[in-house]
Order: sequence, then C-alpha cells, then structure tokens
Amino acid sequence: MADRLNGYRILILETREEALFSRLLTEQGADVLQCPMFTIRDAPDSAPIEAWIQRFIEKPCDDLVLMTGEGLRRLMKVARRINLEQEFIAAVGRARKFARGPKPGRALREIGLEPQVTTEKPTSEGIAEMLARVDLKGRRVGLQLYPDKDHGVLIGAISSQGAGVDTVLPYVYDAQAAETNIITAIDEMAQGRIDAIALTSSGQVRRLIEVAQAHRCEDRLREGLKRTPIASVGPVVSDELKSQGLRADIYPASDAFFMKPLISAMAAALGKNPPRGAAQSS
Repeated sequence: MADRLNGYRILILETREEALFSRLLTEQGADVLQCPMFTIRDAPDSAPIEAWIQRFIEKPCDDLVLMTGEGLRRLMKVARRINLEQEFIAAVGRARKFARGPKPGRALREIGLEPQVTTEKPTSEGIAEMLARVDLKGRRVGLQLYPDKDHGVLIGAISSQGAGVDTVLPYVYDAQAAETNIITAIDEMAQGRIDAIALTSSGQVRRLIEVAQAHRCEDRLREGLKRTPIASVGPVVSDELKSQGLRADIYPASDAFFMKPLISAMAAALGKNPPRGAAQSS
C-alpha cells in the first residue's frame, strides 16, 4: 500500500544498497535523508583483482563465498574492463556459491545465477558456522572479502577444514568523505527533524559513535537518538545498539530481517503518531 510513510522523514545510513533502500522508502511516501557511512571506491591497485579473476577462470574454484553484493558487482566491473566478463560468469556458474545474506544473492541474479546456500545469519560468523557443516577437504575456495573487517577467523575456519583459500578484496571505503554528512545527520536528529533512523548493519552503529567521538559531539548524538525512534533490521544490529547503551524501538517480525519488512514495521509504528520531521525541516 503506497503512501504509508507519507510526510515522515526517515534517515538512512545504508552504503552498499543506498539507492534501493531510498527507492523503497520513497515508494511508501517517505521523505528520505540519505547519509551513507562510507564512500565506496574501487581498490586503488587493480592488479591483484585482475589476477584473481584470471586464476578463477583458468582454474575455477570449487566454491565461491560472496560476502557482499557490492563485491561481486565490483568484480564484474573489472572483468568487463579486461574483456573477461563472459568467461568469469561461466566460471562462477560452475562453482558452488555461498552468500552472506540476501544481498550477494541479488547480485548473482543480476548475472543470471543463483546461490546454492544463503546464510541464515548475514554475518562473517554466520558464514563460518555454515561452512563448518560442509565438507571442504581438498577443495579450492574463492573468498570475496570486504573492507574494515578482520577476516582472519573466517579464513582460518575454512583452511582448518583442509581447503585452499584464494581471497580477493575488490573495493575500499573512503571514510573521510562521508563525515560531514554524518555530522549533519546528527544535528538533524538532535533538533527533532527526523521521524526515524533506519539501521541495516551493526557497522553503522559503530561508525556513528566513532565519528561523534572524533568530532566531540557524542553527547549530541545520544541526545538525538533518545528523541528519534531507532529502527533495526534485525538482531545483529539490535545487539550492537544494546552494547552501545542504545535501544531498538522498531524491528521487523521474527525471521524477516530485510529492508521491506523493516519498512513495514516502520510504517506500522510511525503511523501511531503524526510526522514531525518534514514539517520542522520546511
């Protein structure tokens, strides 16, 4: 049903799927304030990525673990640039594909493929738990990594099963480019101009705190979060909020930890009170 969020001003911090989340909210009538936590850039040195793609084609891995949809899209971008797009898609198609949550699955479907297995928990720990139940002995595993995460435990868990691991990191974060927007978002919440903040990853919570501390405005951030309903996509985000002394006011129904159920939960919760953000910001 359209216009369920008409007049409500929603702050989103999503980086990798910012456009999708914004569109879904806008379709429900929301006024969306976008504040991605990072700017995503191609890896500064493309040579290791090109070499990884060529290895994957020449000697395809038995398994491919995709940690993010953004990672696969960046790999495809490089494959197209070096004229190996179709060869790479064919090699990926032959591998058994593991996806960390729904986002890598969507990226696979963009190139006509499907994951064989998707984690119940969209975390690195969830991937490790899932792979622990699979026989990997003697297999070659391609592992797409993402920035600002220590993947040593995951790599060790795969290697300990007797598998060879070939890793690739296809993009980097530019944290500094986003800090001005983050401070603006903190001010908007503190002034009561936001009807809800929607959080889709635990890293967004940590990043908010880190930037506020670096700019000496953590008290202002916490003041803003006290007066702004916090919508959490699922238990991983809710646990991170709790560890930071914060709370989740809105969350989807059990086992529905995706953007659309989160938006439905926000519409149901916010509809009990008139919007305030859009009116105060005008």
